[in-house]
Amino acid sequence: MAESKGALIAKTLQKHAGRTKEKILQNLGKVDRTADEIFDEHLQNFNKQQAQTSRLQKEFNNYIRCIRAAQVASKSLWDAVSDVYETSWQGRDVVLQDTQALDVLWQDYSHKLADQVLIPLNTYQAQFPETKKKIDKRGRKLVDFDKERHNLQGLQNSNQGKQRNEARLGKAKENLDEARRTYEILNSELHDELPALYDSRVLFIVTHLQTLFASEHLFHTETAKLFTELESVADKLATDCQRGAYTLRKSTTINSNAASPKSPISSNSTNGNASLPASPASGATTENLPPGVLYRVKATYKYSREDVDELSFEVGEIMRVVEYEDPEEQEEGWLMGIKEGTGEKGMFPANFTRPI
Repeated sequence: MAESKGALIAKTLQKHAGRTKEKILQNLGKVDRTADEIFDEHLQNFNKQQAQTSRLQKEFNNYIRCIRAAQVASKSLWDAVSDVYETSWQGRDVVLQDTQALDVLWQDYSHKLADQVLIPLNTYQAQFPETKKKIDKRGRKLVDFDKERHNLQGLQNSNQGKQRNEARLGKAKENLDEARRTYEILNSELHDELPALYDSRVLFIVTHLQTLFASEHLFHTETAKLFTELESVADKLATDCQRGAYTLRKSTTINSNAASPKSPISSNSTNGNASLPASPASGATTENLPPGVLYRVKATYKYSREDVDELSFEVGEIMRVVEYEDPEEQEEGWLMGIKEGTGEKGMFPANFTRPI
């Protein structure tokens, strides 16, 4: 057994050495090599197809990883939105339902891309390493064929004009015939397989892209429907908010010298402004005013309304004080006025203004 194994190793080393010598001689131009321009074209197409498929596989694997990361990020975001969206707010049930549906769409989308796009792509790409091994083997057998051809030619040339060594010539011919058969079988198979593999790229790419585009279209169409519904919920919530449905009355503090609008500062406060009644006050000009206007005031502080029936203004803006349409609605320390320039009407705290 040891002798057989050693003989096999020696034979393999001898074969490798013979191939190396043959390649060196071919590269130096000292011996010719068998040319096959048609195969060379097939090989060029194969290398191009393999490189393109490897790139597509690499980029799609990266795309799948990004999709899965986006799926996790989407779930975290919408879990937070669901927690923030208060129970009393309009459309909460829709928000919960749609965010759960969105998570299901992400899962289906990710699974479909993996099962129907990535797996077929991996299967398609797996052909190339096996075919490459066959191409490499064909290359080795071609070198063996050329080596045996050159060996026979050398024996024939060395025996010209002399008595031929028929035994050596016969053995060389046998080796050449065997090398030729081995090479031609592989060469013939690859002449059939390489063009077929190259032609298959069109149908594969078409099927691959159709599945990818259909998956993308379905996902984005269905998510668009959910976001349209969620947008409508947000619009309704905004409308309710503008109507004061979720507004809480709370005190507004301007600074340490200004009191709450609901409890205007007294006449002894720092700025000296008293709580003005809804009738002409001390220091207010009442002449040459439009009908219905009691007097005019100027804002000494900025005020942002807290309810829809209030009036916002900046420092320096002028308001015309008018009577309340319903006297019972009048609150102590609050005036009803119309902002000059815009015509906006609403309540405002008197201590944020001074009469002019």
